Amino acid sequence: MADLSNFSLEGKNAWVTGASYGIGFNIAKAFVQAGAKTIVFNARSQESLQVGLDNYKAAGITNVKGYLCDVTDEKGVKTLVETIHKEVGQIDILVNNAGIIKRIPMHEMARQEFQEVIDIDLVAPYICASAVLPEMMERREGKIINICSMMSELGRETVSAYAAAKGGLKMLTRNICSEYGEYNIQCNAIGPGYIATPQTAPLRERQADGSRHPFDSFICAKTPAGRWLDPEELGGPAVFLASHASDAVNGHILYVDGGILAYIGKQPK
Repeated sequence: MADLSNFSLEGKNAWVTGASYGIGFNIAKAFVQAGAKTIVFNARSQESLQVGLDNYKAAGITNVKGYLCDVTDEKGVKTLVETIHKEVGQIDILVNNAGIIKRIPMHEMARQEFQEVIDIDLVAPYICASAVLPEMMERREGKIINICSMMSELGRETVSAYAAAKGGLKMLTRNICSEYGEYNIQCNAIGPGYIATPQTAPLRERQADGSRHPFDSFICAKTPAGRWLDPEELGGPAVFLASHASDAVNGHILYVDGGILAYIGKQPK
């Protein structure tokens, strides 16, 4: 029988950025189920922080600490990491999940709007990783997971800033692997496909005539699985990349997309 103890996160502390809800929240839940000692999450506003605390309480998760912090604020992130070390302990796992997207045609997008996406989706993971790396290097152990996207590989209309940031995050993942692998630090990424969340619910609702929303039809036709993915389906891959089971996996981008990137799409009838 295979030894599955390497998949355990028993005794580990995990910091998941932007994990008040959605993908980050579901990854945090999976970590708890795998035995994580403490979940740390941050939010930019008191309102979002409270939403997160309420969500964890509703899920029966008590080993959680929430902090106010903007991940684009380098000084604030360093202060937060110091606070986590004092109040929680070492950070064994960092998940760079916080992110935004602005769907604006590039020729209509203001430079400030483009920069905001780059700052949150690419610069912030650099800031957070830089803040946790010294202690991980000292211990010669650590896991960093970046949340990439299919837009790390593909372009699409109206998402120039997001695609640029996520493409850069893919290469940052590989470079952290290259630079810090000798310290027994593994940096990998997850590239989610199209996830069924409350935010995407309007795109999945049936139209008045009973037909599918055009975007819903498009996604299902482009996905071999023929469906949107559930946020909880990201939990298993995240636990794998956070655990000792992935100690020999480094610089890898694991696409959890139902097969979209492997598929050219259905032939028109």
